[in-house]
Amino acid sequence: MARHIDIEQDRETALREAVRVLSSGHTVAIPTETVYGLAADATNPAAITRIYETKGRPQFNPLICHMASIAMAQDHAIFDATSRKLAETFWPGPLTLILPLRPESPIHALATAGLDTVGIRIPKGFASDLIAAFGKPLAAPSANSSGKISSTSAAHVEADLGDKIGLILDGGSAHVGVESTIIKVEKDGSVRLLRPGGLVAEDIEHMIGTKLVRAEKASAAIEAPGMLASHYAPGAAVRLNAVSIEKGEALIRFGGQPVANQENAAIILDLSTSADLAEAATNLFDHLKTADASGADSIAVTAIPSTGLGEAINDRLARAAAPRS
Repeated sequence: MARHIDIEQDRETALREAVRVLSSGHTVAIPTETVYGLAADATNPAAITRIYETKGRPQFNPLICHMASIAMAQDHAIFDATSRKLAETFWPGPLTLILPLRPESPIHALATAGLDTVGIRIPKGFASDLIAAFGKPLAAPSANSSGKISSTSAAHVEADLGDKIGLILDGGSAHVGVESTIIKVEKDGSVRLLRPGGLVAEDIEHMIGTKLVRAEKASAAIEAPGMLASHYAPGAAVRLNAVSIEKGEALIRFGGQPVANQENAAIILDLSTSADLAEAATNLFDHLKTADASGADSIAVTAIPSTGLGEAINDRLARAAAPRS
């Protein structure tokens, strides 16, 4: 069982112990505003290998490197004008930028999966303070087994990885509830959305003054985390856009709307009874875990609007429902 430190009760001990463990080349589960991350020194190949081994994650799937400031990020990546404007507008926050890696950066190739680009984010709150105290970027994918539901609480991390890691920092429930939005500015100036997430696309489009180019799910190369076709998956099968419920299914609905034959459901959960997409995003992974724990063989999810944060929610659900290898 991993050791837990409550950040609100003892922030200084949490910082000191996390820096000690990270400096030894081991991993620490840390809270961020999006989801909990499994953090390790992004410049240490042994530490990065522990991330892959702990998660069971394929090493062709790159990791996001988290920074404490734009100044730190500039030491490791090359910013074009648009990316710099995006960083200044939305960092710290749930935005990851895919940028050219500086040749002199000590970020190890294991963190970038050998690509000449690196995904960079500045998180809010404690995670940023930890990176500043550590003095080096942290590679930190979601703190869960690869391909499974992301963790939005310390309890989720403990249930999934508690026997594989030594330290979990408890910062309460993640506020955003889905991973960061991933953006890449191409050489021709177009801006591609590689993964929808906690920063809604419309806010980015308003800032840059143009529409985002969506990556093709079926054919896109793995340029960033979260692009595998099957991802964020519970043990049970996931059925989308459900309009009726079969006997024994778990039901996840939206907006408090009743569903035909919902009396057949083993459990009924609602992402947001008031149809609030931000609340739905916060509850998504927790509800998937709860539905999966009900023992149902199938999880039926009703339709969710694709506007705003609904784009990220539907992206995660589509990957959860995808055929699995």
